[in-house]
Amino acid sequence: MLTATATDVQNNFGKYLQAVQMGDEIIILKNGVEVARLISKNTAVSFLTDSLTGILSNDYNEKIVMEERLRKHEALD
Repeated sequence: MLTATATDVQNNFGKYLQAVQMGDEIIILKNGVEVARLISKNTAVSFLTDSLTGILSNDYNEKIVMEERLRKHEALD
């Protein structure tokens, strides 16, 4: 994993794109704060899949989720 400033990534995008293609992960900083992550497409798919594992295993009640969503939207009206 590498870190780089947003300006450095902007000025040297080709270099960082090549690093990602070689398997590196780039953490992009703006004013010293992590604001983005540059990863390969394959890594992104597995990252999202890993993040959704609990959701995809049907560990929620669909009826309760729908009721909560409806309440939130009614509160906005």
